[in-house]
Amino acid sequence: MNTVIRENDISHVVEADRAHIWHHLTQHKPFETGEPRVIVEGKGMRVWDQKGKEYLDAVSGGVWTVNVGYGRTEIADAVRDQLVKINYFAGSAGSIPGALFAERLIEKMPGLTRVYYCNSGSEANEKAFKMVRQIAHKRFGGKKHKVLYRERDYHGTTISCLSAGGQDERNAQYGPFTPGFVRVPHCLEYRAQWDLSGEEYGKRAADAIEEVILAEGPDTVGALCLEPVTAGGGVITPPPGYWERVQEICKKYDILLHIDEVVCGVGRTGTWFGYQHYGIKPDMVTMAKGVASGYAAIACLVTTEEVFDMFKDDASDPMNYFRDISTFGGCTAGPAAALENMRIIEDENLLENTVKMGARMLDNLNALAEKHAVIGQVRGKGLFCGAELVADRLTKEAADEKMVQAVVADCGAQGVIIGATNRSLPGLNNTLCFSPALISTADDIDNITNAVDKALTKVFG
Repeated sequence: MNTVIRENDISHVVEADRAHIWHHLTQHKPFETGEPRVIVEGKGMRVWDQKGKEYLDAVSGGVWTVNVGYGRTEIADAVRDQLVKINYFAGSAGSIPGALFAERLIEKMPGLTRVYYCNSGSEANEKAFKMVRQIAHKRFGGKKHKVLYRERDYHGTTISCLSAGGQDERNAQYGPFTPGFVRVPHCLEYRAQWDLSGEEYGKRAADAIEEVILAEGPDTVGALCLEPVTAGGGVITPPPGYWERVQEICKKYDILLHIDEVVCGVGRTGTWFGYQHYGIKPDMVTMAKGVASGYAAIACLVTTEEVFDMFKDDASDPMNYFRDISTFGGCTAGPAAALENMRIIEDENLLENTVKMGARMLDNLNALAEKHAVIGQVRGKGLFCGAELVADRLTKEAADEKMVQAVVADCGAQGVIIGATNRSLPGLNNTLCFSPALISTADDIDNITNAVDKALTKVFG
C-alpha cells in the first residue's frame, strides 16, 4: 500500500513506528497510550522531534556518536559519490576509501599499523577477542586464552562482549556467558576500595590487576581489555599512576593490551584517542561511534605489526591466517564518511575546541556542585563529562535512580537532552552523562549546565 504523507504531517509515520518498531533500550508499555519520540531533523547541535520541539543535544545522538554535529552536507555528498562509484565488495578485497582512511588513521596512532574494518563496536571487540584466542592456539597450545576486563567497563552487546562486560545490570538475564573472561577491580577513587589516594591509589588499582593475573596463572592470560575512560559505567577517569603501572604489568606477563576506544576515540576527550593522554602503547585498539559521526556504519580494530605478523608466519598452513570476515566491513560508505569526518575535525580545529569547551563544562559542573549538595563528584576528559549524584556526600550513598532520571526528564522538558547511567550497576545508576558534539560553543555549554541547574533545583530542591 502506498501511503501519501502530507507535508508537515507525519502522524502516519508515528503510528507506523508505534505499531512496528522495537526501540533500543526502551520499555514500550507507555507507547500503548502515548507516542514514541521520532527525531525528524538535525542541524549542528540541535534536533527536532515529530511535534516540532527543538532540543539541544548534549549526548551526540543519544550514545556519544555524532562528534561533528548534524547536517554535514560534505559528509553526505562524499558518501553519495562513493556509493554511486562502488558501494560494496567483500573485505577480502580493498577499496579506495578503505585504503585512504586506513592511511590517515594510522598517521594518528604511532606504533600501530593495521586496520581491520567491521560495522560496530561490539563486532570490533569480538574480532579482538577472536585474535587473542587464535594467537593462544597458534603460540601457546590454546592455554593463554583468557581475557581480563574491568568492573564498570562496557564492551558491547554480543554474548562474548557481555562476557567481558563489567556492568551487572546489562548482563543480567543474558547468561550463560562465554568462558575465559575474568573481571578485575574498577579504578574509581571516589568509591575507593583501598585507603589510599592520588598516585598511590592509581598504582594500587593497577596492582589489583596483577593479583588477578597471578591467581589465574600468567600463562593462561592472553589480553587485558580496558576503556581509557570508562563510559556507561559512570564516566570514570583513571587516577594518576594507573595506566603506567598497567602497561608495566602487561609487558611483564606478555599480555596484549586491548584499548576499547568505541566512545573515547576520534576526538571525544580532546586527543585523537583517549589512551594518548596517558602515554601507553596498546597492541590493539577498537573504535566505532565517532569514526564517522554516525553518517555511516563503520568500526575498526587497529593492531601493531607484531600482532599482524602472527597471522602470516606460515603461509603453507591453511589455518594460519585470521579466518574471519565482517560482511558490512566491505561497505565503502563508512571509510568515505570517516575521511570527511577526520578532515572536518582537523580543518575546524575541533580537538582544540574540545579541550577548551570541555574545561568550561567541567568548571560549570563544579560550580553547580558548590550550589547543589546532591552532586558528589564531577569527572571527565574533554567533552566527555559526568556528575555523580548522591543522597549524602559524607556516606556517598547514591541518589535514588528515579530522581536521577527525573533530572534527565526535566532537562528534556526544557529542550536539552542529557544522559545518565542506565541499567548498568545495581544501585549505582546515578551519574549524569554529557557528551555534546565537538563543535560546541560556550553558549551551548552554558545552556546545557543551566538546564541541569534548574532540573536539580526542581527535583532535589
